[in-house]
Amino acid sequence: MTDTRRRVKLYALNAERQWDDRGTGHVTSSYVERLKGVSLLVRAESDGSLLLESKIQPDTAYQKQQETLIVWSEGDNFDLALSFQEKAGCDEIWEKICQVQGKDPSVDITQDFVEESEDERFEDMSDTAPPVELPPCELNKLETINELIASCLSSAVRREKLSTALEMEGYIRKLLNLFHICEDLENIEGLNHLFEVFKNIFLLNKNALFEVMFAEDTIFDVVGCLEYDPNAKVRKKHRDYLKQMAKFKEVIPITNPELLAKIHQTYRVQYIQDVVLPTPSVFEENMLSTLSSFIFFNKVEIVSLIQDDEKFLNELFTHLTDETMEISKRRDLVLFLKEFCTFSQTLQPQSRETFFKTLASLGILPALEITLGVDDPATKSASIDILSYIVEFSPSMVRDYMLQQANTAEDEHLLLNIIIEQMMCDSDPELGGAVQLSGILRLLIDPENMLASINKSEKADFLNFFYKHSMHVLVNPLLSNTTGDRPSKEDYPTVQLLGLILELLSFCVEHHTYHIKNYILNRDLLRRILVLMRSRHTFLVLSALRFLRKIISLKDEFYNRYIVKSNLLAPVVDAFLRNNGRYNLLDSAILELFEFIKVEDIKSLCVYVVDTFGKSLDKIEYVQTFKCLRLRYDQQQDRIGGERERSSSALDSVPSLLRTTTRFRRDPRQLEEEEEIWFNSEDDDNEENVGDALSSAPTVSQPLVTAQIQPAPATSPTSPLSSSKSNVISPRATHGSGSNSPIGASANGGNSSPSMSPTTSPIPPPSTDVPSPSTLKKLVDYEGDSEEEEETTDSSSAIEMGASEVKAEIGNLNTSTIATTTDATVTTVDAVIASDSIDEEVESPNKRAKLA
Repeated sequence: MTDTRRRVKLYALNAERQWDDRGTGHVTSSYVERLKGVSLLVRAESDGSLLLESKIQPDTAYQKQQETLIVWSEGDNFDLALSFQEKAGCDEIWEKICQVQGKDPSVDITQDFVEESEDERFEDMSDTAPPVELPPCELNKLETINELIASCLSSAVRREKLSTALEMEGYIRKLLNLFHICEDLENIEGLNHLFEVFKNIFLLNKNALFEVMFAEDTIFDVVGCLEYDPNAKVRKKHRDYLKQMAKFKEVIPITNPELLAKIHQTYRVQYIQDVVLPTPSVFEENMLSTLSSFIFFNKVEIVSLIQDDEKFLNELFTHLTDETMEISKRRDLVLFLKEFCTFSQTLQPQSRETFFKTLASLGILPALEITLGVDDPATKSASIDILSYIVEFSPSMVRDYMLQQANTAEDEHLLLNIIIEQMMCDSDPELGGAVQLSGILRLLIDPENMLASINKSEKADFLNFFYKHSMHVLVNPLLSNTTGDRPSKEDYPTVQLLGLILELLSFCVEHHTYHIKNYILNRDLLRRILVLMRSRHTFLVLSALRFLRKIISLKDEFYNRYIVKSNLLAPVVDAFLRNNGRYNLLDSAILELFEFIKVEDIKSLCVYVVDTFGKSLDKIEYVQTFKCLRLRYDQQQDRIGGERERSSSALDSVPSLLRTTTRFRRDPRQLEEEEEIWFNSEDDDNEENVGDALSSAPTVSQPLVTAQIQPAPATSPTSPLSSSKSNVISPRATHGSGSNSPIGASANGGNSSPSMSPTTSPIPPPSTDVPSPSTLKKLVDYEGDSEEEEETTDSSSAIEMGASEVKAEIGNLNTSTIATTTDATVTTVDAVIASDSIDEEVESPNKRAKLA
């Protein structure tokens, strides 16, 4: 079994004069060869690591306080303390320290302080530091006593000698007896001297003296002495306040007398430090560190005593979750629990974790669900404070509870939604509770403090839960207020709340990834938020702008396309133009947004801004941002135009229909320009020959020429039509009858459709059916965005004939017929586009527009 006598907590005094917990372990004293002396060693009880290795120096001043504390200084401004679980262990280590330094273990300090200057040190050494002789404790000696104590404060050695004399002679109780005499005689001069005497005794900074002054039978007399400040015009009656106005409420009876005494003592000493004692000067501030330590260790002991009392805590939470409890009774319970959690802040992290786990096991979170919704401001405020303590220390513990609720509770009963709802309905005009709850919510949804392991991903689980069950509750006030083109409600509480919601959403944009992106894009959330750009409250306009700025700073093309497609910079530009160049924060924020677009060279937004708002923004000349955007836009357009010209010039020498067998990739824009040129150049010849071609044409159902269909090579991986084949048209002059196959494969069942039906033809068409859109798509298809075209001819004679005799005729576009004619015979060229996946091809809108 572990020896509890040596069990200690190690503390270090930080720069703010507060004690930091360094860990819990077991202390030993042994000779360390490396340090060449007997040393104090503290090893952590959790893993055995070394927390402290301190050599007991012969000239180091060790202090024993409150029977279970040993305090000393390691070098300059580095104080350490060992808090023992048992008095026996403290006495054992204290005897070892005194043995090394050759001191009597009955003393509470082993050495004189040596913090004075060299002159004072020399003076003390030459004077051999005689003991301080106190004058008789009499009324006529009060002025002498006051002067003596004040003179000793300048020397650390004399302070120590004075403290020893005051303790050994029981001088404090004698002074308090004089206080009663002076009050009875109304001796104001004597009372003023006693005020100075006790103020200086506090500055001696000795724990042994504090224990005497803060005893149950003396503390009120000490407070009485401090009421008679000679510099105060009116005496402050602190004793009346502590005895009559400050009432101790036992919401649940405390049966432990030690705990009860500690609570009373801690409250009164805290009152003395915060209220009674005059504000210390810069030089006196560090002389009250022992008083702070006294309060600190008292709080630690109170928390430990309550935590160990299971019966008390069970009764507390039973009453707290009782829905029939009176409002005033529940308020007292919550206030007690808040004070309990406040005291827990003095615990070291390991002990604090155990403390909050104990509260969680007792049901503190279900209890807070009830108390947060109570219609009592004090109860609600204290409940928010308690929740804040828990979330700040262990947000994962709260998230685990919320995830467990997802399967057992309805959305309106979820703790997370209760937090959001209470944020929405805060009755405070300044929304103090809402601000605090928004901070709690931010901690809960912050991925930085979420844990991830092999078997568990807290981040993914909780964010999925949040966006599924709670996000709609959070944004509901925003959506309900932005149904029109301007905010529907603009009262101060509403806009303050919307500002808090926007801050949380901006946090989500910055720290969450696809969750918030999907939510914004699917619900068009950014458009609704930018309605707030028309608010009359500038801070709300800036909040909406900040949200947009967070989105643009991500440089995510999904967001950028959404902004361009929905024209979402229009409210920003309108607000900028309405501001009319006034030199204010709104003007600077909007300019910074456009400057970011320019500096980061976000091309899609740059083109969108210049194309859409260029005329208005070009007039802004007091900054160069918009001129630079225009210049960058023009440079980009020139670059694109140059690339097009180079591409088109490379195709000028290649016939449009009679391609060589060389395979190449064609740009869709190049194809459109080429087709336009071909149609324009052949238009006149087509009109002259159309009549002759139709007068001798054979029956449409027996085409003389069929289109040769050859499979095309596989398309590139980037092709949007990866399964389509190249379209090949190879004209041939063939005679004879063909099969009754349809001219073009129809997508609506394979029905044949006429190849030509010009209004001037003497031969009536065999069918009056109008070709379906799918048939048109197959008869004329210029979709060559990512395909390689391949054309072949039978021989050089065929090429010559095609060049000299074959003329293209564009008939009625509704029938999509291409016909050619020769001098001797009429040859009908059926344009057939064959593809294995022809039903999947999509006709280009630009091509349809050109044909129309």
